[in-house]
Amino acid sequence: MIYRLLALNIDGTLLQTNGKIHKSTKEAIDYVQQKGIYLTLVTSRSFPSARKVAKALKIKSPLITHQGAYIASPEEKPIYVKRINEDITYDTVRLLEAIPCQIRLVHEQFSLANKLKLNNNLLAKTVFTSGDPVFYSQQFVSSLSEYLHDQPVTPPKIEVYFEDRGDLIDVKKILRKMFNEIDIIELDSLRLDIVPAGVSKLTGLTYLGNQLGIRRSEMVYIGDALDDISLIEAAGLGVAMWNAVFEVKKASDWVTRSENEHGVAYMVKEHFRKQQPIEFLKKMNIIKK
Repeated sequence: MIYRLLALNIDGTLLQTNGKIHKSTKEAIDYVQQKGIYLTLVTSRSFPSARKVAKALKIKSPLITHQGAYIASPEEKPIYVKRINEDITYDTVRLLEAIPCQIRLVHEQFSLANKLKLNNNLLAKTVFTSGDPVFYSQQFVSSLSEYLHDQPVTPPKIEVYFEDRGDLIDVKKILRKMFNEIDIIELDSLRLDIVPAGVSKLTGLTYLGNQLGIRRSEMVYIGDALDDISLIEAAGLGVAMWNAVFEVKKASDWVTRSENEHGVAYMVKEHFRKQQPIEFLKKMNIIKK
């Protein structure tokens, strides 16, 4: 099979546990792009945070961010945006404020969060901010609902960190009964992402593929998290990182090395070195121009 697009998750895939990108990974990304293979990032991160990573890797193509709700190239206007409307945002926040959890409204220009510190996750505030660039405005307020009453927000995504697993389960059930206009994505036992209905990493990459004329069967996706499973299953070649949980590995076609063992670079070496450049394949009429 000839692959024309490589899509990568960021955290736990491109980045090592120290938050840095290894030199071998940068070289592998450059190698793939020189072969004419389209390269993109698919992430739950905000657009400014993903753009920061893309800049380090010299990726200029559109990035799929906010779990697929916001797609834009690093230097241009967005090509796809879907938002949670202000009334549903307000009602969702009102519900969440009755439960011990940390709430973050993730807009493409800023983030807005409550000040609650979680007892079992003292690093929650660090989790919110670690990948965001300096110029990305991050505000913490005492009452999100009071803020939203005066200044409505329509975010592409809402992040929620819980203290208790039972609260997460209850909130999922309540929100699904309350609204048809949102979807709930469970990232781990204490974290939810709330997005507009129909939004996911898979729908985001499918949309971009349709714009480019690239089928899913011509795509390679590398990821490590639960929200990567649908994409790993749908891609022509779905790759799991060694550091991924069992469910992700089970869904994959191939398992590469861990993020600290440069799994992306290893996968590229094993698969893409065998493939001729896209322009050569077009000249030989092996693939359509």
